[in-house]
Amino acid sequence: MSYAIYIGKNHSATGHAWLGGYGDEPSSHWLEIVPAAEHPAGSLIKVGVGPDAAMPGVRTEIPQVATTHRHIRVSYSYFLGVPAPITNGGLNAAGVAVRDIWSSSRAELKEMTPADQTGPNYSDLARIVLERANTARQAVEIVADLIATYGESTYGGNSHIFADADEAWVMIQFAGGKGLWVAERLGPDAIRASRPGYVFEVPVAEPEHPDFMWSPNFVSMATEMGWYSSGLFDANAIYGDGKGRWHGIKWIEDEMTRRAALPEKIGLADVIWAVRTPKLTGDTAGYGQVVPLVTPVADALRMLWHAPVGAVAAPFAPVFVGQADVPAEFAAHRYLTVGESHRFMDMRKALSQGMDTVSGVVQGVEAARSAVYECKRLMYLMQIAGDKTLARMMRVFEKREAALVDKTRQMIGIASALAGMDRLDDACALLNYLSNTELNAGLDLVMALSSGLAAELSAGGDLPGGAVPVAFDQFW
Repeated sequence: MSYAIYIGKNHSATGHAWLGGYGDEPSSHWLEIVPAAEHPAGSLIKVGVGPDAAMPGVRTEIPQVATTHRHIRVSYSYFLGVPAPITNGGLNAAGVAVRDIWSSSRAELKEMTPADQTGPNYSDLARIVLERANTARQAVEIVADLIATYGESTYGGNSHIFADADEAWVMIQFAGGKGLWVAERLGPDAIRASRPGYVFEVPVAEPEHPDFMWSPNFVSMATEMGWYSSGLFDANAIYGDGKGRWHGIKWIEDEMTRRAALPEKIGLADVIWAVRTPKLTGDTAGYGQVVPLVTPVADALRMLWHAPVGAVAAPFAPVFVGQADVPAEFAAHRYLTVGESHRFMDMRKALSQGMDTVSGVVQGVEAARSAVYECKRLMYLMQIAGDKTLARMMRVFEKREAALVDKTRQMIGIASALAGMDRLDDACALLNYLSNTELNAGLDLVMALSSGLAAELSAGGDLPGGAVPVAFDQFW
């Protein structure tokens, strides 16, 4: 289902916009840095959903572009039968950040979606934008062109936020197989949260409006269906769930508006809080990300802050577009990965029963710690221990991140100087070392906290917990 929040640069303490959020799925998650690539003429990519999806369709192939961007993304292994690996977005070398968020369409649109639907699914769209887009506006244009040319494979309605250093766009893709979509620009004064993604009033009488784009049939479809005649065109009421801003969205937008009005405005700690707060984040959050939408001296220095599970139970650490790799601890493990439960790290049955008996996870990675597993363990211990322990853990994470922000700023300064001296490889090596070191240092912290908390709870007779799981007091 996922969550995103965009903060325009006029509200930022550091003079640039922010995009944060998380993916909200039950399966495994892993961090990836995907290299830039050159693709031969005639290359194709497979997109869409198959017959096993919750809303079935037909997988098809569409052309790949000649060159794709280097990018950071989180992948995962299951959502409603969409073919894995799946992604909700990330950050590319051109500075385009992507977040995918569900946005339910009205019941009639879901019902008219054909069972043989074709075209990119929500993950395909997020990945293709990371591979191809140079600006947030171009991201909307790419998705619009893909939908017009190949259709879209929906699971009932969806949205994305595409952001760069200058602006962001929230784009809603509606179910129904009719190619319906709308996009709204988010400028420097915007504070916008999505869960679900929403667009309200659309100035349909001004087709050249600079802050809106929509599909050619956007108005005519509503008119033909009897959902619109004239006057105000509320996209959420006409094509969406009709619920307006959900309670959690109102709460976080109002809170960030309050912080923006303070003299110090909004900084990294505030955006991390907006992604971490237990009012919004719990076991369903697969990871956390915060992207500072800046323009560094070299594309390789673009970065995001990453937490391997919902950030309520994990500290953030920096990850850079130009770094060579991520630690094995943060790569794909078997824990919660769909399809791994019947496989082995053993080739003996491969000849007689096929390669599906062999794990798809790299053995050396599986021999390492799993950041997702260890952070989930801490989350469950925190939930059992209750609110006082939760507040204590939050303070630990906040202190670590405050120190790490200063260290990261210093290292980026050094890397920028190296890049200015045509020593970009040295700059990337420095940032690779910083990221890998701090990702694993955060994991060390999580495991130490888990050990202490487990001992504390065991001594008090509070482990194991009851048969009914306890959770944080969340809005959603």
